[in-house]
Amino acid sequence: MPQHQSSRRRFLGSTAAGLASAAALPFALPPVQTGSAELPAKAKSRNLRIGCIGMRYQGSVIALKAQEYGTIVAICDVDRHVREQARASFGSTPAIYEDYRDLLNHADIDVVTIGAPDHWHTPMTIAACRAGKDVYVEKPLTLTIDEGKGLRDVVRETGRIVQVGSWQRSDGRFRLAVEMVRQGRIGKLRRVDVILGKNPAGGPFQVDDPPPELNWDLWLGPAPMVPYMHERCHYTFRWWYDTAGGQMTDWGAHHIDIAQWAIGDCPREVQTKAKMPNIPNGYSVPIDYYAEYVYPNEILMTVSDHGRTGILFTGDAGRIFVNRGTIAGQPVDALQEKPLSREAYQLDPHENLDRPLRFGKLDAIVNHMGNFFDCVQSRHQPISDVKSQHRSATTCHLGNISMRLDRPLKWDPMAERFVDDDEANGMLSRIPRAGYEVS
Repeated sequence: MPQHQSSRRRFLGSTAAGLASAAALPFALPPVQTGSAELPAKAKSRNLRIGCIGMRYQGSVIALKAQEYGTIVAICDVDRHVREQARASFGSTPAIYEDYRDLLNHADIDVVTIGAPDHWHTPMTIAACRAGKDVYVEKPLTLTIDEGKGLRDVVRETGRIVQVGSWQRSDGRFRLAVEMVRQGRIGKLRRVDVILGKNPAGGPFQVDDPPPELNWDLWLGPAPMVPYMHERCHYTFRWWYDTAGGQMTDWGAHHIDIAQWAIGDCPREVQTKAKMPNIPNGYSVPIDYYAEYVYPNEILMTVSDHGRTGILFTGDAGRIFVNRGTIAGQPVDALQEKPLSREAYQLDPHENLDRPLRFGKLDAIVNHMGNFFDCVQSRHQPISDVKSQHRSATTCHLGNISMRLDRPLKWDPMAERFVDDDEANGMLSRIPRAGYEVS
């Protein structure tokens, strides 16, 4: 690493020590249940017609959840085995498609779920919005920062409802942690430590012919044309920069999103340390990584791949640790004596991060999918809307770009560009493969 990268204050300081000690905190809070149990029946009564794109892994999970709120009338997957198995799992007899564009031409579809690989999230969402569909799309929302800018404009122009699958915003533990930070229960926020988990190492992998049931060209879509390898496809697409962003975007779309929701602003600086692999036909994401982001008011957020997965908020009067199983810390214990004023200070999930943070009313949520279908009816913005998720994904991408360039970067969140850095700004977008341009 160049010498100038090691001189900045606090850089590469202790990263996981705080999280390790937080593991000993004893308090565990059960999930907070809010909202009405009547919502699924109410949404279903409208007989909403749902089309599902990408039916493997999480795509099948969100399709099954969506089925509680409407009728699945169409299924699409580029793998013939996957789409046929998916159709057989539903009680109805949905139409099946190989190409998502054919599904979007299905005039009787009201809502689309998208569980395709990451590099398809934004192109498919834009196409669905332009086709007049409301969309539930898996996280991370984007592959590049410029994708988020374009999608944000399309959603505003079309008036469609888009919910991103960053479902931790609908989980009581994470929402409580953010509300406590915002209400000053740990004093002035000073630092946030985020642990995401490691990227795997792998390669070189064997080049092979695509299986006959898989349309490899359509699977790649806007990504560069590369030879088929089993490890590039299905679940392990996450470990290639052509199609994803490793743990920085995979888990970062959850934990970095929650951290930034609590901070209520966007970073201005990022610097990183990463061990980048150089294996032909091997995974391209870093084997080891660490990032530091500086926010206004000198708030520091660190992101690391080792330690107890979760988020540690540290203020000048306490700290709170939260993950999918626990929310802990002395301020949490104190809630029994001094509960939050939830009516007066509930979170506004759609705040404009270009302005100082503000509070507003957060509507009750049944669950993440239920919140989406509620908003389909009310035309209100869901809790993981495009605007907030573009900002969170941007922070994830900033870390990956810094790692790939191996140097610190300054970011202008208003202009959404790097400051005086043409090389970094050249990485805000990628040229899609011919025939898969976004229109």
